[in-house]
Amino acid sequence: QVQLVESGGGLVQSGGSLRLSCVASRVIFYDYTMAWYRQRPGNQRELVASATTAGNAGYADSVKGRFAVSRDNAKNTVTLQMNNLKPEDTGVYYCRADHIYSRLISWGQGTQVTVSS
Repeated sequence: QVQLVESGGGLVQSGGSLRLSCVASRVIFYDYTMAWYRQRPGNQRELVASATTAGNAGYADSVKGRFAVSRDNAKNTVTLQMNNLKPEDTGVYYCRADHIYSRLISWGQGTQVTVSS
């Protein structure tokens, strides 16, 4: 079973930066599309950014130009660099792994990001 452990959340002022990391274990990492989701207060969980096995990135419109996702297949790690954070970025951020063949989905436990105005 895939294990995903996120880290790097915290409290930051508006305009600040945070870097989230997700380490996957018990996987052949390059068989997984990796993604970051978030759940903002009162909202459903939403896709923030994704990184395919080839390293191609995709972003929600709300974070384009501010967030950058990257993966290191040698270290089984996907990171989310978040710059120019806004109060509306506040929420719990989750790492997700989608197996490209079986379509099995795994989630991390989430990490809290709070942006103060």
